Amino acid sequence: MAELRLHPAPTRDPAWLGRVFWASLCLVLLWPLGVATEFKPWVLLEPDNVKISAQFIGSFWPLVFDAEFLAMVARETWRTVAMATAGVTLALVLAVPLTLLNTRVLSISALSGRMARGPYGLRQSVRWLLIVLRSIPELVWALVFVRVVGLGPTAGVLAIALTYGGMLGKVYGEILESGETHATETLLRNGSGRLQAFFYGLLPTSAAELTSYTVYRWECAIRSSVVLGFVGAGGLGQQLDNSMKMFEGGEVASMLLVFIALVALADRVSAWLRKALG
Repeated sequence: MAELRLHPAPTRDPAWLGRVFWASLCLVLLWPLGVATEFKPWVLLEPDNVKISAQFIGSFWPLVFDAEFLAMVARETWRTVAMATAGVTLALVLAVPLTLLNTRVLSISALSGRMARGPYGLRQSVRWLLIVLRSIPELVWALVFVRVVGLGPTAGVLAIALTYGGMLGKVYGEILESGETHATETLLRNGSGRLQAFFYGLLPTSAAELTSYTVYRWECAIRSSVVLGFVGAGGLGQQLDNSMKMFEGGEVASMLLVFIALVALADRVSAWLRKALG
């Protein structure tokens, strides 16, 4: 039996040269981006800026906990959650039919290998509609709807519905087409309708992933609802904007703590839902 020779352990990482090269390349590529965005984080450490930041943070104390203020915060927090939930619900109403029209796997004409001209044109139109919906940020939609329906949560609900409808429709289609499609194609080839093929072929294999993404989007919608409040869409964000304009640092800090607790609670609820439905 040949003797095994033990080689000494290397004193340096054998792949260090490649890592240094790729790290340097990334820095070279990112440098123009930093210049274009005027990214200068060291400005935060300038004495004047540090003083202003300290004064702003110092105004957060003491926190405001009187009964009238807490009742208002509780009411607006509930309105924020309701806005997010209603917006995502409307987004589902918009996204589900668009997903069925956009999913190639559910096209009967595509079973032969090439989709017919009519269904192909419809599918491309739906894809462009989804691109338009998700390309316009919900903040811009909210600004439009505030002018149309006035100040209040209605503008926020509609803004979330349109933007998230585009997002859900796109991702739903990708999830359905990336899953197992053999059962769906078999059903379609044997005379099944598109809805039957969807419910009995695609949905059972993709339900967990679809549910997980939907719940995640609901969690994101809660955060978006607060941001939309800054443009007059109501909820906790609008009250936060009012307190900041009045330089009520204690109220701002209290509402920020409530918002952090709300996001943490939404995260726990979404995790529980994903586990229960997955």
